[in-house]
Amino acid sequence: MRAPTLEELAPRGHDLAADPFPVLAALRAEGPVHRVHVPGSGDAWLVVTWEAVRAALTDPRLRNDIRHSAGWETDGGHAVGRNMLQSDPPDHTRLRRLVAGRFTEGRIAALRPGIEAVARELLDRLPRTGTADLVGGYALPLPVTVICDLLGVPVADRAAFHTWSNELVVPTGEEAAAASAAALTGYLTELVAEKTRSPDDSLLGDLTTNAGPPDAGARLTPEELLGMAFLLLVAGHETTVDLISATVHSLLTHPDQLALLRADPDLTGAAVEESLRFNSPVHAGAFRFAAEPLELAGTRVTAGDAVLVSLAAASRDPLAFPDPDRFDVTRRPRGHLAFGHGAHHCLGAPLARAEAAVALRLLLERHPGLALATGPAALTWRTSTLLRGLTALPVRLG
Repeated sequence: MRAPTLEELAPRGHDLAADPFPVLAALRAEGPVHRVHVPGSGDAWLVVTWEAVRAALTDPRLRNDIRHSAGWETDGGHAVGRNMLQSDPPDHTRLRRLVAGRFTEGRIAALRPGIEAVARELLDRLPRTGTADLVGGYALPLPVTVICDLLGVPVADRAAFHTWSNELVVPTGEEAAAASAAALTGYLTELVAEKTRSPDDSLLGDLTTNAGPPDAGARLTPEELLGMAFLLLVAGHETTVDLISATVHSLLTHPDQLALLRADPDLTGAAVEESLRFNSPVHAGAFRFAAEPLELAGTRVTAGDAVLVSLAAASRDPLAFPDPDRFDVTRRPRGHLAFGHGAHHCLGAPLARAEAAVALRLLLERHPGLALATGPAALTWRTSTLLRGLTALPVRLG
């Protein structure tokens, strides 16, 4: 008999996508680890407390490589799965080292003027007054433009790329997801081939010079190159879209906090950190699999079992954060787990922070009368096992 889903654990009529936190809090109150069913993936152990999540993310017996799963048979032939997120040391260490230099605090600081230029251009395209969708007009195109510029994706291809990417992270159905996976794999294969023929100064261009048969150093196999392109492009924008839009949403639904931020723009960085904790765009980390039997926060886990860490639940654990369900821009919650923890801590965290801070500061400067154009209950949240974010954010400008 399968375990219950989170939807089945929610009270009747409760919108889990719009507000998963009461359900996660109820689980957390009962204990740190629970057996749940994940549609499309099967049963898994869900970890919901801050302490247990941190421990799970650094436990070497829990692996990201799906081949440690009891149910693993094949990867389906999709090379897009051969990436850092789904690998373990030493492969993960080698792959991460190849791109880590592009995402240091110093390199991201150098990108900031370009990020600001993109944000200002997008704001110029929005009407000065009236209503607009802040997701489609601002929160989405900003990180898409930045990551595509960084990796060298042609402008004409970016809309199609995002459509495929969005279907993969928040699938509307099995057939649509499979079609998008095939389309994105085909597109990236051609893009990598083009960069290999004519390398440029983009990150993807740099990576093609490291492609080939693996040797004693850090060369990428063709499959790893494809997987790297996939991971950086998809992870490099999807979560930041959700971070920007959810931060604005939280401020507009907490006018006292918006007033504090307007009075002191130096709180922008703290507001982004609080939003990362309060909203947690990455709802749960990637599946991990027990390479051997182990005990996780008092729960016995069998070899091959899947483990899912709830970053959203951990970042609202009252034992880690006082009054965790209160949105407070003066809080400085560097202990949140929105970017994960340990070896798989998000490589793009400095870029996401910079994009969100720039987007928020310039938006509030340009539109001092910014307000929601609809009631919060009318908003729709897109959700999947891993991600959670707004599908649209209608606002009044001016």
